[in-house]
Amino acid sequence: MRNLIHPEQNELKLDAVLSALADPVRRRIVSQLSDGHDDQACIAFELPVSKSTSTHHFRVLREAGVIEQRYQGTSILNTLREADLEARFPGLLPSVLVAARGDLLPIGDLPL
Repeated sequence: MRNLIHPEQNELKLDAVLSALADPVRRRIVSQLSDGHDDQACIAFELPVSKSTSTHHFRVLREAGVIEQRYQGTSILNTLREADLEARFPGLLPSVLVAARGDLLPIGDLPL
């Protein structure tokens, strides 16, 4: 079985995470993972891009440390690395998800 490489929590780089989250297709993937259950197969995502482009987006998210991917049979399952991201960059992921969903929080309610 092929091994997929993921950065360790202490290897996560802010620039790589922000770059990965800058793309709206990748934010859609992250948002769906945060709303659903863990271990969603790549085919579970309805993305407005070709299969090869979606593969690229998943790879960017994995290499930045935003998601974890693992093989199960012929499928690749995806899990959002919420705990690792929160430990390394507190409040970043919730803020990105709120913005991605178009929710506006009053300034006093933003996570610090």
